[in-house]
Parts: sequence; C-alpha cells; structure tokens
Amino acid sequence: PRSTLFPYTTLFRSAKRSDLKTAIKRVLQSTDAGEAQSLYTKAVSTIDKMASKGLLKKNTAARRKSQITRHLNSLSP
Repeated sequence: PRSTLFPYTTLFRSAKRSDLKTAIKRVLQSTDAGEAQSLYTKAVSTIDKMASKGLLKKNTAARRKSQITRHLNSLSP
C-alpha cells in the first residue's frame, strides 16, 4: 500500500535530489578545467539517470546539463 511505501520513496527522492544539487554545485564552483571535466561527467550521468527514472522532467534535465556545459566551456581557453 501507498501508506507503507510513502516515507521510503520520499527519503529516496530527497536523497537523489540532494545528490543532484551537490553534483551541479561542484561543477559550477570548480575553476580548473581538468577537474571540472571529471565532475561534469559525473553530474551529467546523475542528471540522465534521474530523468530516465522520472525523478526529473526531460526539459529540466536538458536545462541543467546546458547550464553546466556553458560553465565548462567558459573554463576552457
């Protein structure tokens, strides 16, 4: 029943959302292009996983990936 699963799904979703925010924040705060590239790969993977599982809408996922891609491109000469 929904009543027994609800607390677990809420915790799961909030934990995943927190992971996503942390991954994006790490990319946006990085100033080294090499470090940013590895963080970018992990962040994009996290975003894609969340979008495929329905925890993030498709357009939102695209917008977040675009945001971190712009930052990554601004670091490279």
